[in-house]
Amino acid sequence: MSDFDAGVRLVHLAAAVCFVVGLHLMGSPTTARRGNLLSAAGMAAAVLATLAVVVHEGTITRTGTVVLVSALLVGGAAGLVTARRVQMTAMPQLVSLFNAVGGGAAALVALDDFLRLSDGAGVPTRTGVAATLDVGIGGLTFAGSLVATGKLQGVVTGRPVVFPGARLVNALLIAVAVAAGVVVVADGSVPLLLVLLAVGLVLGVTLVLPIGGADMPVVISLLNACTGTVVAMAGFVLENPVLIIAGALVGASGAILTLLMARAMNRPIRNIVLGGFGGGGGAAVPASSSGLPVREVTADDVAMQLAYAEKVLIVPGYGLAAAQAQHEVGELADLLEARGVDVAYAIHPVAGRMPGHMNVLLAEADVPYPQLKEMDEVNPEFSRADVALVVGANDVTNPAARRPGTAISGMPILDVDQARSVIVLKRSMGHGYADIENELYTDPRTGMFFTDAKSGLAALVASVKTLVG
Repeated sequence: MSDFDAGVRLVHLAAAVCFVVGLHLMGSPTTARRGNLLSAAGMAAAVLATLAVVVHEGTITRTGTVVLVSALLVGGAAGLVTARRVQMTAMPQLVSLFNAVGGGAAALVALDDFLRLSDGAGVPTRTGVAATLDVGIGGLTFAGSLVATGKLQGVVTGRPVVFPGARLVNALLIAVAVAAGVVVVADGSVPLLLVLLAVGLVLGVTLVLPIGGADMPVVISLLNACTGTVVAMAGFVLENPVLIIAGALVGASGAILTLLMARAMNRPIRNIVLGGFGGGGGAAVPASSSGLPVREVTADDVAMQLAYAEKVLIVPGYGLAAAQAQHEVGELADLLEARGVDVAYAIHPVAGRMPGHMNVLLAEADVPYPQLKEMDEVNPEFSRADVALVVGANDVTNPAARRPGTAISGMPILDVDQARSVIVLKRSMGHGYADIENELYTDPRTGMFFTDAKSGLAALVASVKTLVG
């Protein structure tokens, strides 16, 4: 081994260490920023080392160099601009889009290497297996992630799209993919590898379309795990240890996150993949569909309850994120705390649209991290709270989850209905992603403050200031 090769391997090893340590630091909001920077530094070092190898070996043509540099500049600029401009509410779509890019790129890398080897001495079995998995799963991840992005962005309907015989068609497609993969590994057939890619792309569409908006966060996490897997497979094809390690980390962490989210929603992975659950979310209905009365309150009513309470628990949901009302809710909490009110935030594991989404959003408004309490920690406190203020959260507060026979039966929820008084701030009686009525809204102790989260919270701040002077 030359000194140059040894140096490159040391850089790759250091990059891998940065990925592992960075991922560990991301486990806490207080160290997540450092973890992100450390991982980015590791990736930058790995990219520079790879460029050094390309230049040192001199195997790339002048045209290839132009294409490589152009792609690096365009891709880097697009990633930088997109990441800086994206709204926090659109972060799940961006993650899904990056999944599509990662899966598609890994599939193309494997396809290119397979074609190159098949023209020469043949494709080794080890490379054939990795390339086959890479192309099949990569195609599925690319197409599925694009559909998921469309559903979250509203370009594709959030409701489950199910056509007759969909599960039979998917089963046949999977059987064709397995058969084609076996032949590709055995005979190195290029046409069947292209068939496998086409089947993967179709499967990505037919598997994700029937999944409703309620399960989309879990699907994104699952596709993220698939992206990590195909990147690791690409590492085996290229014999690149950094790709193998980085892909394995992403794949493993994505799989663990998928399991945690599915557990938090009490939804088996099998049922999620089969689809057909829930609606698109946000369908506005003017009144309780059960016919039970709803008690409507005003900003002054709510302000009086909040100002003279001893303990207030705020339950933020996607409605708060969509309205970008994190600064207003932070200001209201500060105002109440200044009056001696004990204020905390109750965070459901899937609050917003993905784990950690609400924590990041509230951190942006300088909400002290100790005030953010996870579901298991905060649920016993609801019975001691004078007011539970629900801002844009729906299914995760629905008591219907505690009894059998509903679409969300068994799903862990925040025990909001245990508080002495409940205020729900939302625009209408619209349903959540599970597409069922929230029984909390017709509870006699619940007051409904119908307004947009941002303007409603601003009105509460003004009313509290007026009330207390």
